[in-house]
This record gives sequence, structure tokens and C-alpha cells, in this order.
Amino acid sequence: MHSLGSALADVASRGGFVTAADVARRAGVSRSAVSRAFTPGASVSKDARRRIIEAAGVLGYRVNRLAQSLNNARSNLIGLVGTDLHQPFHASLLAELSSALLAEGFQCMLLNAANAKRDMAALIARVLEYRVCALVVMAGTPPTRIIVECLRNGVPVILINKLLPTVAADTVIADHAYGGRVAAVRLLAAGCRRLAIVSSAARTASLNGRIDAFRARAAESGVRARLWRRGPTDYRAGFDAAHAVLADGSVDGVFCVTDLLALGFLDAARHVFARRVPDDLSIIGFDDIPQACWSAYRLTTFRQPTDALGAAVMHAIRRRAASPGAPPRLVTVPVELVERSTVRAHAGARE
Repeated sequence: MHSLGSALADVASRGGFVTAADVARRAGVSRSAVSRAFTPGASVSKDARRRIIEAAGVLGYRVNRLAQSLNNARSNLIGLVGTDLHQPFHASLLAELSSALLAEGFQCMLLNAANAKRDMAALIARVLEYRVCALVVMAGTPPTRIIVECLRNGVPVILINKLLPTVAADTVIADHAYGGRVAAVRLLAAGCRRLAIVSSAARTASLNGRIDAFRARAAESGVRARLWRRGPTDYRAGFDAAHAVLADGSVDGVFCVTDLLALGFLDAARHVFARRVPDDLSIIGFDDIPQACWSAYRLTTFRQPTDALGAAVMHAIRRRAASPGAPPRLVTVPVELVERSTVRAHAGARE
């Protein structure tokens, strides 16, 4: 068995990481014994395992998971792919997912598909070359080709807030239709009768679900909701929307399909059009991003629980690993109305 001083000197002179061979020399065992000691279920004697673990601890050895994955069909990498990752909700979802994955021993590969149309082949190659054990498609509009190519190569895919009925992928989606219906009910209950919906030009399943449900519920009460739908899903689009929607002074209730749109709309309503919120204009958002509860906004909105979305994704990954041939499953996660200060009290309560 090598002395500790000589073992460390060998590593220092060579440079780089401590290797399994270094541990083997220190412990007086074979290289293959070291490998078996760090492989769950592999056979190695108690005495050898003890010496190997002790030597690894002294030398500071860490298993090379990338090299280990070469012997398997899959790595322990989970690909996280999405667009608009700078948006607050997507950033919160990414933080939740990466934390949950790391807690269960997975490694995360983040893939920004914002520019994938220009370099689609490179993005697909990155996912497949690293043999990811699953691909999680986050909220947004990543190209469908990525999903199809992964499924074709046997990579399980979990979609978040993205409906693709033609592909066999597990799907986790917030209850956007419920949010749209309840938003209409809440504004109607506040006495609003001249309603508007503010959305971006994006035609995602999430936004469409909110819009369609809101319009349908308003129509049930004999109210036709005006739809403004332009630009990106950001603060500036909401600010611009207010100039179009509030120009004639008639609208008294607005459902903004994301909080970023709502915050822009709210600032323009107050500071450009001098509308009193919520006294003569009620506004509801969606997502409950951190900025929604800032004292400058106190936005009434719907909370998409990133913890529940993350838990559903983790369950789908475990289920797919245990039963690769299981049929795809759709899981709907409830959303919650968070009452703050941008919607009037119920009309009955003011009488």
C-alpha cells in the first residue's frame, strides 16, 4: 500500500483529478475493485470496500460519472429545454426543477431553444450525444422537431404546459382553463361589464386555454370580452396594450394572461391614463411571479405552483424509468386565485 505522502505526490506531479487507479494503489486493490465499490449492487468484500472508501476519502477521490455512463445506455443527465428562460415564471420553474433533480442524483443539462430554428441540428445532437435519460420541455414554444427526434431515439420526454396530442410524451400542465373561468367570474362579481383580455401574439396551449375559458365564461353572462393580442409576452407589450384598450375609457375589467403583461398594463393605466385601480378599473394577472406582490403592484393573480409542477415532473421521470413502455399520461396541476389589491370587492359587498 502506498504511503499517503507518496500517493499525493504522484497526483500532484501528474496534475488533474485523483483517479480510481490512485485509490487502488493506496488501498492495495485492483482498479476493477474500486469500480465495483462505487457501483450499487456490485460484488466486493467488506474489507476491500472499507479500504477503498477510506483511501478515497483521504485522497479526495470522486467518481467520474461521465466515464461511468459510457458503460450504460443512458447517463444520469436530464435535459431541460425551453425558451424565454429570462422570464420570471420560467426562471422560478427552472430553479425548482434543477433543485429537485439534483436532490435525486440527476445532473441537469440546460438547453436554450430560443435560437433553435437557426441551429436545430446542433441542439438535437447535443441532447442525443450526451445520452440524456429524459428530456423535460419547459414552458414556452421549443420546436416540436426536438421532441419528435428524442422520442424516435428512445429518450422519454416530459412536457410542461405544452400540449402535443400527436406525440407520445408525458405532459404536466397547469389548469389554465380553470384560471380563465375564475378570472371572468371574479371580474363579473366585482361589477365589471366591459371586459378585455390582454395577451401576446404567442399561440401557446397555456395562453389559449386561459383566453378561451375566460371568453366562454363571460359569454355565459352575456358579456363579450374584447381581445388584444400582439407582441411578445413581456412588460412592454402590456404597457402598449393599455394605450389601445383604455383609449376610449370604456373598459372596466381586464384579464392579462401573464403577470408581466399585467404589470405593464397596470403602470400605463395608472400613470398614463390616470385610471384608479381598482376603483374604476380592475386587473387580474396570471403566474404569481415574485414582482406581483411588490407594494407598487399588489396584483391579484393566479398562482402556478412551481413546486407542484416540479413534483409532477419528477414523478413522471421515475414512472418512465420503472415502466418504459407505459402509455403517456396527462397530469393537471391546480392553480389558485391570489387576491391582492387590483380587483374591486364583490359588487354585493359594496351595496
